[in-house]
Amino acid sequence: MGTAFIILIVFGLFIFLSSFFTVKQQSSVIIERFGKFHSVRNSGLQLKIPVVDRLAGRVNLKIQQLDVIIETKTKDNVFIKMKVSVQFKVIQEKVYDAFYKLEYPHDQITAYVFDVVRAEVPKLKLDDVFERKDDIAIAVKRELNEAMTTYGYDIINTLVTDIDPDIQVKNAMNRINAADREKTAAEFEAESSRIRIVAKAKAEAESKRLQGQGIADQRREIARGLVESVEVLNNVGINSQEASALIVVTQHYDTLQAIGADANSNLILLPNSPQAGSDMLNNMVASFTASNQVGEMMKKNNKKVEKQKPTPPQSGYEDDIQPQNT
Repeated sequence: MGTAFIILIVFGLFIFLSSFFTVKQQSSVIIERFGKFHSVRNSGLQLKIPVVDRLAGRVNLKIQQLDVIIETKTKDNVFIKMKVSVQFKVIQEKVYDAFYKLEYPHDQITAYVFDVVRAEVPKLKLDDVFERKDDIAIAVKRELNEAMTTYGYDIINTLVTDIDPDIQVKNAMNRINAADREKTAAEFEAESSRIRIVAKAKAEAESKRLQGQGIADQRREIARGLVESVEVLNNVGINSQEASALIVVTQHYDTLQAIGADANSNLILLPNSPQAGSDMLNNMVASFTASNQVGEMMKKNNKKVEKQKPTPPQSGYEDDIQPQNT
């Protein structure tokens, strides 16, 4: 009797404890009674009838991610592998549909992703696939939402996370990119060379202009000096022809002196004709004569100036001591 009572107490305690169960946060539990759906229990401490009610299953309410890898062909007959990441979750109000209507939801989602991607990508060329991958992701999400909402699933987002063409195609694309960059670099180098050439030409033109201006200024000053020299010679009684000859001779000897200053220079004077040599000699003689006349004229002018100077007064004592001429 005592043993049976103890067994009864233990069995009753087991039944009592089995009546309670807990549900984790972000999850739901399906309760069936005699094999039929009874209720959905959410997070917290829950109660069920032992033996009569049972936990049919647990449904995860967190956001889940499914990565689908698809191999397809583009419009320009390039085979690529695409990785599409689908983020989804079970709608809390449709836990019944998510648990009972789909046995393998991942397979269902994968099938829809394959169907949409293989319908969209063949319409695009390879370059367009890279540029319009967001459009492909939007198309996948739209199709999945229309299909999976009926089964209690909400598609949060779809992302095309990877586009992987064949290795030979990637190498060809890299070569095209490298060639294009080399072309751009060559264009920039040509433009740089053109700018340098233009800048150098402008600098040379400015240098020539300044050099010409300097030569013009030099010749202007030489001409002004020659005019002043002729005026000075005219003032001392030398006519313009003689003055010009004198200046030519002076410049001639200045040139010879400048040439002789360089030890490595050689000078050969070849007159054009005997008459030209005679004329040159006559001009030189006339120039020497004019030079002598200028010298004599300057001496006379100096003597006149000295005579016109007043003589200082002398004392009588000095007159007495001066020697007398006999």
